[in-house]
Amino acid sequence: MAVDTQDDIVQDFLVESREILEELGEQLVQLERAPQDQDLLNAVFRGFHTIKGGAGFLGFDPLVEICHRTEDLFNLLRNGEREVTSELMDYVLRALDVVNNQFSDLGNGEDPREAPEELLRALELLQEQESVGDAPAAAPAAQAAPAPESAADGQTVAGGDDITEDEFEALLDALDEDKQEPAAPAADNGGTPAAGDDITEEEFEAVLDQLHGEGQHGGVPTGVEPDAPAPAAGGDGLISEEEFESVLDQLHGAGKGPTAAGAGAAAPAAASDSGTARRPASSEKPAAAPAARSGGNDGGSGGGSGGGDSGAGGAAGGGKASGETSVRVDTAKLDDIMNLVGELVLVRNRLSTIRSQYEDERMGQAVADLELVTSDLQSAVMKTRMQPIKKVFGRFPRLVRDLARNLGKEVDLQMEGEDTDLDKNLVEALADPLIHLVRNSVDHGIEEPADRKAAGKASKGVLRLSAAQEGDHILLTIADDGKGMDPDALRQKVVEKGLMDKESASRLDEKDCFNLIFTPGFSTKAEISDVSGRGVGMDVVKTKISQLNGTVDIDSAQGKGTTLRIKVPLTLAILPTLMVRMRGRKFALPMSVVSEIFELEMGKTKVVDNRRVVMVRQKAMPLFFLERWIDAIGSLETEDPDAGRDEQQVVTVNVGNQVVGFVVDDVIGLEEVVIKPLGSMLQGLPGLAGSTITGDGSISLIIDIPSLVKTFGSRM
Repeated sequence: MAVDTQDDIVQDFLVESREILEELGEQLVQLERAPQDQDLLNAVFRGFHTIKGGAGFLGFDPLVEICHRTEDLFNLLRNGEREVTSELMDYVLRALDVVNNQFSDLGNGEDPREAPEELLRALELLQEQESVGDAPAAAPAAQAAPAPESAADGQTVAGGDDITEDEFEALLDALDEDKQEPAAPAADNGGTPAAGDDITEEEFEAVLDQLHGEGQHGGVPTGVEPDAPAPAAGGDGLISEEEFESVLDQLHGAGKGPTAAGAGAAAPAAASDSGTARRPASSEKPAAAPAARSGGNDGGSGGGSGGGDSGAGGAAGGGKASGETSVRVDTAKLDDIMNLVGELVLVRNRLSTIRSQYEDERMGQAVADLELVTSDLQSAVMKTRMQPIKKVFGRFPRLVRDLARNLGKEVDLQMEGEDTDLDKNLVEALADPLIHLVRNSVDHGIEEPADRKAAGKASKGVLRLSAAQEGDHILLTIADDGKGMDPDALRQKVVEKGLMDKESASRLDEKDCFNLIFTPGFSTKAEISDVSGRGVGMDVVKTKISQLNGTVDIDSAQGKGTTLRIKVPLTLAILPTLMVRMRGRKFALPMSVVSEIFELEMGKTKVVDNRRVVMVRQKAMPLFFLERWIDAIGSLETEDPDAGRDEQQVVTVNVGNQVVGFVVDDVIGLEEVVIKPLGSMLQGLPGLAGSTITGDGSISLIIDIPSLVKTFGSRM
């Protein structure tokens, strides 16, 4: 049966559950390092518990089954009946992978696949092997009562663990022993007080304090008799729908109880297996969180103000204050807003150009005000598209853990700057390059424990992953304390692979040797494995970072480790560029890759390997003549073919790990542009990233430097 992914309830469930799954991946790895951390145990338990509740409400039975088995196992762990071991965590992480796959099915509109039977059986056996007997489930429920302290996570379980009706009766019996007079009649008479023996308000408050914790319940709602909650403790353990509706009417007022729509909204986070009567008590959806925090059970919707105000009014007031601080917006709408801001930036640029042609003080002031407002608006809209780099970093604890176990290594992953924000498109684009770099550091950089001890190091290697904002760029650093890279070994390897002759390799300095790892087909591994050896991973990194107008830098020291630094712009939506002129036509070069500009003196150029080069600080830098590219593609009309031939400028750009000089007729200056798609005639031409409208209203082509150098580099 197909799943309607457009349904609001299903969408809420998918979004919230994916957030929980991201946290679970990181929490499970942390738990293996700190198996006694009760907060982590409870957090993981709540995560699976929340997903199970929502899946059960929506009828996703395979998802319910795997989450239920895992949840039961963590219930034993947090009660001290089972210990966290690497073997146990292997199965739990496999279960998490299955759940992720099931959510992929749901996202595609398909029913979730069944979990492997052997995995379900393994999770069941892990419960049975260390079980200390049929311990009553009342204790887990009581332990989970303080869960509202974690309300900031958005996953608070109002009632803790699921319990059966018999176990609930046992809990009431235990309470009866402590408070025989007020509690016994409610438990023994099917919710009806003994004839002529109503309990007082103080006694009822005492019962609620024992059930929810002192001060955690909503009190006696205005106009409700103290015996109102009694039907919930019926003698047969179940209440009819009419009785439940009656209880709600008494708690909230006739017709003012939670509606079906409200129950539906809270359903994705409901944590209930056993029926309608317990769903309102276990709602965990953020929209229902204010009510859950004020009470914890059915009385949770009652006001926490405890005085003259009605419970419903108090809950509504609290919900408005805390439930509307954020709203989900389709990313397509954010893209549309960003496009409109881009158009506004173009208009601003045109007005700025026009202002310089007139000496009108009022017009100048108006344009200056427009520039200020436009800049603020641009900054504000860009912030709405920002996401923390943690969305990428969150994958690495699990990745490093699994890879280290497979390779027999010990690795301590340390992450910094996880809250650094950058454009959502960049967050997605950086995932693959960072995964390759982290895998490379664990596989090639960190040594095996025995080798590290022999070298006088700690047996556990350290891998540091950090992010920081530097101006309009993001700096990502991946550093390990492994064996580092040997320049001589790299020279020898590149010759063995046939990627370079021996004479050329011998001329490479240390930095150039390190950059050899980005060469396609280059690998220092003698054997190909499922982790490395094919020589494609680092080439993917270089290509992807270049496409993002970023750079990669490597430092390494033998015996001390390797550090890789990636620098990428904060956003790709509005691009700072350097405007240049070639044969009378404007072109835009991404400013993020430009390093310097100088005037070309042809007398100082030389020809090396059939390439024109210029000496810059005692190093030969290849030159790329844009006019030859224009002639090569033959599709660009220029205003003056002979313009600017006498005096030319060289714009130095970084392409991956290379430095190239672009020869142009004139350098105009800096300008922020918005990338527009190319028309059908120019679409697909190598070297063109798009077009834009400049401040004077003319159209300028944006140069795609990596593809330009790759396609025409040897001929220019």
